[in-house]
Amino acid sequence: MLPSPSGSRNSLTWQNIAHRAQEHRDATIALVHPPIPDIGELPYDSTQIPKTILLPSEISITESDPAALVSRLASGTLTSTEVTTAFLRRAALAQKLANCITELLPTSALSRAAHLDDYLKEHGQPMGPLHGLPISVKEHINMKDLTCNAGFIAWHDKVPDANAHILDILLSAGAVLYARTTQPQTLMHLETSSNFYGATVNPFNRSLTSGGSSGGEGALVGLRGSCLGIGTDIGGSIRGPAANNGVYGLRPTSYRLPLGGFSATMLGQEHIVPVVGPLSTSLAGIKLFMKTLIDAEPWIREPSLVPMPWKTDSQIPTLSGGSGGGKKLKIAVLYDDGVVRPHPPIIRALTSVAEKLKDVEGIEVVEWTPYKHDHAWTIISSLYFADGGSEEIEAIAASGEPWRPLSKFILKEQPTVKQGGLSIKEMWEWTEKRDAYRSEYAQLWGDVDFILCPVGPGAALPLDCARYWAYTSQWNLLDYPALIAPVTKVDVELDKKEADYVPRNEKDKYNYELYEAEKYANAPISLQLVGRRYEDEKVVEAMEYIQEKLGLPWAEYF
Repeated sequence: MLPSPSGSRNSLTWQNIAHRAQEHRDATIALVHPPIPDIGELPYDSTQIPKTILLPSEISITESDPAALVSRLASGTLTSTEVTTAFLRRAALAQKLANCITELLPTSALSRAAHLDDYLKEHGQPMGPLHGLPISVKEHINMKDLTCNAGFIAWHDKVPDANAHILDILLSAGAVLYARTTQPQTLMHLETSSNFYGATVNPFNRSLTSGGSSGGEGALVGLRGSCLGIGTDIGGSIRGPAANNGVYGLRPTSYRLPLGGFSATMLGQEHIVPVVGPLSTSLAGIKLFMKTLIDAEPWIREPSLVPMPWKTDSQIPTLSGGSGGGKKLKIAVLYDDGVVRPHPPIIRALTSVAEKLKDVEGIEVVEWTPYKHDHAWTIISSLYFADGGSEEIEAIAASGEPWRPLSKFILKEQPTVKQGGLSIKEMWEWTEKRDAYRSEYAQLWGDVDFILCPVGPGAALPLDCARYWAYTSQWNLLDYPALIAPVTKVDVELDKKEADYVPRNEKDKYNYELYEAEKYANAPISLQLVGRRYEDEKVVEAMEYIQEKLGLPWAEYF
């Protein structure tokens, strides 16, 4: 928690507040022992630095699959104190490499870990399915008695008196909360940039973005300073950071996981429902997170949630030896949304995976024709800020902090954000358009099981340039579950710019002109697997099958 300011709140400038926040963050990192040494000038690719600084035991722990760690913690092969110490040190290092931490919690985390170790000795069994596992948390998810600013300088002294519902469940399951991660001003960026901490950068190429708004989580997990973290998503905020940092991320269907106890603007709106979800170093970590939370029956405390257990039986009988009449799993590939053409490395990765899938037993690959994706953006961007953005504007103005470039872009440069907000009648009309579009899109599925598509129009973009949301926001509008998995990296030789390409519109032109292969060197390339509403388990199972059959082509990189 930030220390109390000297003098009145009104006497503090936004620069004073930001400086205090940075001092507090650095003080929490200084509590980590053994301390992390100064690194000096950083290379563009900082992902190899941990192996030059951390102990071999710490490398082994932090690069382990979270499901494997839980097993070893439950058996007592590893102690939670050992595991928590390793992740605290690697998270402290990740902050120096990518600027992804708002504060570490070494004192409370190590106390909690010691308690869990004692519990295991005393009871001879783990506290729960996450016994002893460190989990990182995006800052705007409330932690009792810790400041929760949601990216607004004016909210620097907001302190919740209770944990978010999701954290209570994770703690009951035996988790250790040890790190809080960065987010952007307004929480409505596809990058992570605030006046508190500046920009969170991509550890694979520090000139590029980590993504947003859960970019702190993305960078931390990408650097293996966390193996399992919590993000939120209303337009791509889990999936972009997962993709940019070469990790797994799931945008669940709405109302499956608890949202009670978050700090943000527009908390009461229901027309575009945000979701909370996991980022992890493995697909097994995604499953572990989802099953743990849903097995806790969060709908009992939070009745807006759908009382739907996590289904562990196969959702795809034909792939698991069950009866299915010989039906193949049909995957439709969306190469281009018809508005903005993806950069060459994205097209290469998607084409390569699609061609390999055609040779996989039990899978049929077809091409997906995009349906009015430009219209979908008009609908969702009209509904994002039904109040004309007044809550965000007021929160920024309250401290006098400057507008970050992407805050200005999404709030002031979108023709769909109506000054003064929508009338009730207009809200109803846009909601009708949303529902009509959902119905029209649902009719297109036919016997298709999944859509495989890009996560964005490029790999991680240069800072302040992530302005095209529609490869992820499309699925928020439709409320489809979407899973991100890493595939490969940008190859400067293979991914040359399309010199003869003629952009089809201004958005396409902007994206095309961003690309030069050398600028994106080493950036992870990930793909997105999309399923129908409430088929979250089926999406995860299909990705498991795909990875098994394709032989994990991404293993050499990630």
